[in-house]
Amino acid sequence: MSKKYVSFGEIMLRLKTPGNERFFQSPSFEATFGGGEANVAVALANYGLDAAFVSALPANDIGEAAIRELRSFGVDTSRIVRSGDRVGIYFLETGANQRPSKVVYDRANSSIANAKSGDFDWDFVFDNARWLHITGITPALSQSAADLSFEAVKAAKARGVTVSCDFNYRGKLWKYGKSAPEVMTELVKYVDVGIANEEDCQKSLGVTVDVDVESGELDTAKYEALSAKMMEVYPNLSVMTITLRESKSADRNGWSACLRDEDGFRLSRRYEITDIVDRVGGGDSFASALIYGLEAYEDRQESLEFAVAASCLKHSILGDFNRVSVAEVTNLMGGDASGRVQR
Repeated sequence: MSKKYVSFGEIMLRLKTPGNERFFQSPSFEATFGGGEANVAVALANYGLDAAFVSALPANDIGEAAIRELRSFGVDTSRIVRSGDRVGIYFLETGANQRPSKVVYDRANSSIANAKSGDFDWDFVFDNARWLHITGITPALSQSAADLSFEAVKAAKARGVTVSCDFNYRGKLWKYGKSAPEVMTELVKYVDVGIANEEDCQKSLGVTVDVDVESGELDTAKYEALSAKMMEVYPNLSVMTITLRESKSADRNGWSACLRDEDGFRLSRRYEITDIVDRVGGGDSFASALIYGLEAYEDRQESLEFAVAASCLKHSILGDFNRVSVAEVTNLMGGDASGRVQR
């Protein structure tokens, strides 16, 4: 029996304006599903791993539709608890050129935000599990969701399961009386593989070096220092990765990442991404591909290159999910970035 790769969090209804329209410029939205941890589960399944998604969803037609969507990618949904009254929603307005994209959340009192301790059977969740992936988004939803996040990582560690966490900082979500650092600085103590950008390190964990996130230009020496400081402050981390986005406009980004482990610091190839189709889910595509890369390659440089190439490709795909195969990622890793028609 293959080992399970489990992700825990929220899947939401995603309502996106058509093309690059403003909100309600026309009276329609494109309705799909997405959410950080669900995006990771779908990508891992696409890469051929036995992926399971753990969440709470209401026992109504929208909850059923979300489960059907996950199952269509081969994600195991048997660990999803049916409770609560609503699926969280996020509205997306896709920017262009100098106009940034916008996200508006409508996820208060969603099923996972209202789920309580005792709702999940962790023995069942982690039966035959190899890996748990979480993010800094779920603990931001509510006190009970934060409590469940701690339950999940503690249960995983007690069973010898590797834990990865994308420290995603979402300032719009921390509304229940706790700040991100109050919660995340404790949660990270149970994490083996850390994933972040520079803002996540600063605003979720309070770890700073002199890094200018607004200039659009990168000084890799600063990121080398930031990754070193992260592992110094949190010695439980065996791997720390930081994604490096140079945001020239809503349509054009430079994209790379770095990785630090006990053997030192590594920097990936840099991709110049122009004419971005959809950058939402870009970090999740990196996280999922990093998990796959760490499992598939002995060489950590190759693990990093796989993750960066996969997330580069995600910028060309509409929707939250990274609908790419291992072969497509390895082709890009190998230098095939021409985009020529494959016949």
